[in-house]
Amino acid sequence: MNFQQLRSVREAVRCHFNLTDVAQVLHTSQPGVSRQIRELEDELGIELFVRSGKRLTGLTAPGTQVLPIIERILLDSHNLRKAGQEFVAQETGSLSIAATHSQARYALPTAVQEFRQQYPQVTLQLHQGSPKQIAQMLISGEADVGIATEALAQYSELLALPCYRWTHSVVVPAGHPLLAQPLTLQALAAYPLITYDNGFTGRSHIDEAFRKQGLEPNIVLSAMDADVIKTYVELGMGVGIVASIAYEDERDINLRAIDAGKIFGINLTRLAVRRGTFLRGYVYDFITSFAPPLTRDIVEQALAMDEVPELD
Repeated sequence: MNFQQLRSVREAVRCHFNLTDVAQVLHTSQPGVSRQIRELEDELGIELFVRSGKRLTGLTAPGTQVLPIIERILLDSHNLRKAGQEFVAQETGSLSIAATHSQARYALPTAVQEFRQQYPQVTLQLHQGSPKQIAQMLISGEADVGIATEALAQYSELLALPCYRWTHSVVVPAGHPLLAQPLTLQALAAYPLITYDNGFTGRSHIDEAFRKQGLEPNIVLSAMDADVIKTYVELGMGVGIVASIAYEDERDINLRAIDAGKIFGINLTRLAVRRGTFLRGYVYDFITSFAPPLTRDIVEQALAMDEVPELD
């Protein structure tokens, strides 16, 4: 039994049983992947995969039982290497951060800048994606830390810690009629709206607020990028709804913002790590830089006790 065999099984599941894709991920050949899987099955005395001819189509019942064990072994191997690196070279290494566009563009820059000053020899990688993509990057080990508003708390493999609360703002061109009246859902529903895609940046709270009032919002355009939303608001296509941190007076000189916290409620941004993973010391420092309440002691306790701390 060897790690390449275990990786072949794990990646076969992650790649939806497409061995060509597995070979690309593992930088080997498709026959090599098939051989690794067969050799492991022969050693264990069980078939891990259901087959149709030469194709894998799913996991067998024994395979379903064995897969979590393989995942744990590979995670422990990954943790062992990280633990060794922590003691050999505490201030060198890499840190991979996965975040939505809003977090990467508006919330992360200060923490990233502080981290670079503190750890100039650590290579930073910043991935952007949807909350679901961020969760998958964490689970697969592609990312060390994930930051998003939605979805992260839905995955049992992840520990999603609360970072900060925020609200939405309605953005309109200067002189827009909404600036001269109290902001209500009924008033908003009278205009074409531009806001986030489903599953992004508190969109669920926006939809829920309209639904509770029995209103059908006229959303003419949706995007994952607040800058895109603001661009089309400036073009006169509609009224924008964005995260409050995405509006900047000095940059958005042609727009005006109206606080919408009272009608759309409070949103919570979370920072997630994979449960059971070993975190380098500098990862804890980055987490605290981004979310000061999340000290190393609190994060370690949450990982050990499997409890999510409250956000004051």
